[in-house]
Amino acid sequence: MAPRHPDRPHPETVPAGAAPAGEDPTGEDLAAYLRAQATEFLRALRTQREHGGGTEGAGRALRRSARRISAALHTFRTLLDPAWADTLRPELAWVSGLLALEHAQEARLDRLLLALHRLSGPAPAPVRAVVHAGAPAPVPERSGLTVGAAKAGALLERRLTLARTRAHSAALEALGSARFHAVADRVALLASDVPLAPGASTAGLGPSAAAAEDRLAGAVSVLPLVTAGDPYNAQALIHGLSPDPAPHPQDGPWHQVRLLLRLHRYAREIPHTAPADPRLRPAAEALTRHRDAAEAAAEAAQAARTPRIAPATAYALGVLHADQRHEVEAARFTFQQTWQS
Repeated sequence: MAPRHPDRPHPETVPAGAAPAGEDPTGEDLAAYLRAQATEFLRALRTQREHGGGTEGAGRALRRSARRISAALHTFRTLLDPAWADTLRPELAWVSGLLALEHAQEARLDRLLLALHRLSGPAPAPVRAVVHAGAPAPVPERSGLTVGAAKAGALLERRLTLARTRAHSAALEALGSARFHAVADRVALLASDVPLAPGASTAGLGPSAAAAEDRLAGAVSVLPLVTAGDPYNAQALIHGLSPDPAPHPQDGPWHQVRLLLRLHRYAREIPHTAPADPRLRPAAEALTRHRDAAEAAAEAAQAARTPRIAPATAYALGVLHADQRHEVEAARFTFQQTWQS
């Protein structure tokens, strides 16, 4: 046939002991990959502890390694001890999800505030810098906004700052918990001993990697790519105007493709499992933008349901919601163009 965001695509890891060019990778190459990822996890954890709660880079490295180990346990389960893989995989998903939450709240707030300023027209000089779409971007002072947009920004800042603080506290508590220490101990064992299934050391990785690719292709085949290539999505507009607080019904299949694309891309990080595919990285970036915009739109809609807010504030949040749903459609269009190129 690849979120960059803290949850975005990162440079691929090539573990020591990989199969030489021209040879099909086997269970031994999978074991080398898992040992390398476990070592990265432990190195990031040591950095985290040395800095008394860690750094953003250490947290990102922890998430990165946890996701890749978990993905390998899922994709290549038949080559591993299934009971071991089935118990460790959800624990690693818990770790990566918990550590990603704080950054997700911060990134969502930055995204929404930047969109509010863009929608409100020119603004004064910036007061701080944030990271958006992989590059520094200024956040102008809020004094240049209309009253409704300013109050909408203040409401979003209160909501998401509180959510971020709670996520930070939950992450710190989890990192000191017995559950996390048990996961770290199991990863430490993985760094030296990978429990392969009998005969898996010489078995090829191709069938499992191909199955992951087939699952992705099946999920992509049910996406409305024809609609995604149309700049006007009437069904999305109808739902956007609905008072129903449920998640957007069109988003689920796209989120599923994003997860399956991640599994496929990670499987290919083991050298020589498949030929290079230049679509993977831009496709993954488009789906990450899709996820970010959909979640930002949902946050704007939820904030607009806050009791007793001023009509001007609710209106600004409604415009912001529509803007983010437009970003969702743009990301789908980008994915469609990339995937069918």
